[in-house]
Amino acid sequence: MKKHVPSWHDDEVRALSELAIGFFEREVVAHNDKWDAQHRIDRSVWHTAGQLGLLCCSVPEEYGGGGGTFAHDLAVFEAQGYAGDLAFGISVHSGIVAHYLVEYGSEAQKKAWLPGMATGEILGAIGMTEPGAGSDLKAIKTTAIRDGDDYVINGSKTFITNGASADMIVLAVKTDPKAGAKGVSLVIVDLRDCPGFTVGRVLDKVGQHGADTSELSFTDVRIPVDNLLGESEGQGFGQLMAQLVQERLIIGAQASGAMKRAVEDTVAYTKSRQAFGHSLFEFQNTAFELAECQTIARTCQVFLDHCIEAHLRGELDPSEAAMVKYWLTEKQCEVIDRCVQLHGGYGYMREYLIARMYEDARVQKIYAGANEVMKGIIAKSL
Repeated sequence: MKKHVPSWHDDEVRALSELAIGFFEREVVAHNDKWDAQHRIDRSVWHTAGQLGLLCCSVPEEYGGGGGTFAHDLAVFEAQGYAGDLAFGISVHSGIVAHYLVEYGSEAQKKAWLPGMATGEILGAIGMTEPGAGSDLKAIKTTAIRDGDDYVINGSKTFITNGASADMIVLAVKTDPKAGAKGVSLVIVDLRDCPGFTVGRVLDKVGQHGADTSELSFTDVRIPVDNLLGESEGQGFGQLMAQLVQERLIIGAQASGAMKRAVEDTVAYTKSRQAFGHSLFEFQNTAFELAECQTIARTCQVFLDHCIEAHLRGELDPSEAAMVKYWLTEKQCEVIDRCVQLHGGYGYMREYLIARMYEDARVQKIYAGANEVMKGIIAKSL
């Protein structure tokens, strides 16, 4: 079958994608047992990613980044999905946190954080979800109340990617607890020397075992008012909504890469595995299942390409971003499940990549806005 080359994959982006696949397979996937056991990926892996130019690809060069477009970042995230890894929190670090700083940070904030993020010396996280507030971000209860030249932060966050390792976090808080969405602000918290900040347990998840997804708490944590992200208080909800469009595109790219790899690996497995004197692939049911999975993967890729191209032109609207997140993650879970079945008992063994992909895929339908929320966004556009 002719290889599909997305229009946003120019020679530079394609070379970056190949470099990223090699990095993920060599530095992350090859050491999954270690990462799983310690529930985090070593900082040296982040340093290697920085040295290879895989971090903050679209951050301007003046702040230490790669100076590319978001297509360069997406090539890395798609490669991550293809390599079969979703534990390394690069998409949060480079695709989300860095872009809050690029879009809303002051010059001083950009210079303070972005160069270190690009090298992997500084690891970023974002704190939105709370024990009582997930998709409904207006319901967060963490507060940042001004006291002179400081904000005093109190509250807790959960399901925070990179939470146990992060050096800094962009934190969603209520600067005016009585103002609903208009009271939400984003602040930057330096976690390296932060009295009152504690990391709770690293959460025991169904998949992504190597990711240090954590509970965080803040008790009378003081930060300078200059750490507010944006020109004034109350802009946080709008900032979050604007950036979630890009976050959903990231998840779509990871899902597309994962589907492509799942089909490729399963085709190879079924052609090599014998049953009743024939390869599994020679049975019509196997061939038809894989034909359907390949069709799903390809059509999802084409829709993703359309959305990426629209985003690069500045034209991707929230409803289409919701569509790509909802549809591709649903299909990711479906395709990988069907590929597990074709692996038989081996598909349920974690020594096989397809089993790990099966575990890791499920949460894709939940985070960055549950798929039910995505359907609501789409419905409102009709």
